[in-house]
Amino acid sequence: MYTIAALYHFTRFADPAALKPALLQLCLDQGVTGTLLLAGEGINGTIAGPRAGIDAVLAHVRALPGCAGLEWKEATASHPPFARMKVRLKREIVTMGQPDVDPRARVGHYVEPHDWNDLIRSPDVAVIDTRNDYEVAIGTFEGAIDPETSSFRDFPAWWEANKERFHNKRVAMFCTGGIRCEKSTNFLLGQGVEDVYHLKGGILRYLEEIPAEDSSWQGECFVFDNRVSVGHGLREGPHDLCHGCRRPILPADKLRPEYEAGVSCHQCIDETSAEDKARFRERQKQIALARSRGEAHLAGQN
Repeated sequence: MYTIAALYHFTRFADPAALKPALLQLCLDQGVTGTLLLAGEGINGTIAGPRAGIDAVLAHVRALPGCAGLEWKEATASHPPFARMKVRLKREIVTMGQPDVDPRARVGHYVEPHDWNDLIRSPDVAVIDTRNDYEVAIGTFEGAIDPETSSFRDFPAWWEANKERFHNKRVAMFCTGGIRCEKSTNFLLGQGVEDVYHLKGGILRYLEEIPAEDSSWQGECFVFDNRVSVGHGLREGPHDLCHGCRRPILPADKLRPEYEAGVSCHQCIDETSAEDKARFRERQKQIALARSRGEAHLAGQN
């Protein structure tokens, strides 16, 4: 059994590059895989591995400057969710492209999962899903507004174009694990919105704590590992991944004529060129050859 830990923490790292070697080496030594992002504003990522390895990495992260208060969410998987370990240096740990946004200064009001339903059902509350369009497509909260953005960078422009819709409304926001809302609520506060709320721990904590019979969640939650989606109790969902576009698909979607394993699905068939598809087919061929030899091909996993 593999333990999965999703984490983020906003703090000030004076020299993120100096933190990378020891963190990466510890993960490799402990058999931990996944991705961790380091930036001047903090750390973000999801890792998986044996219980002792995850504990060792979390202890190391908590010892980094300003990270003593680190919080994380855990789940389990029967198969390795990631193929390798990556520690990457980034400009932002979640990219919004707004240099004045600083969650360390202030954020919206945190709302615990058990209080979320009452809040979002209030008539004076507008609920906004801050995730990407392909994530929203497989599940969201009842009544939530979908900005239909393909990346978090698009959110500020969407808000500017739609802000009049939210006049005299309280705004409640949510995302997968909470990190986007740290920035989006700070952004809205900076735009003059007075009453801003966000779901503490994100959708994942809500699905973990709220029983299905009491839930306002509809569908599945997309996750960025080999599970692809999860439902209530963080049980693994029915989705697979199209390795042509990295969007979630259902088993029935594989029966559609547009689907070709590793190459395309009904969502991306018209988005890639013939040259792209030829390259994807070659990649898929190499994956199949590796599997026939009993090897893991990195391109076939997250």
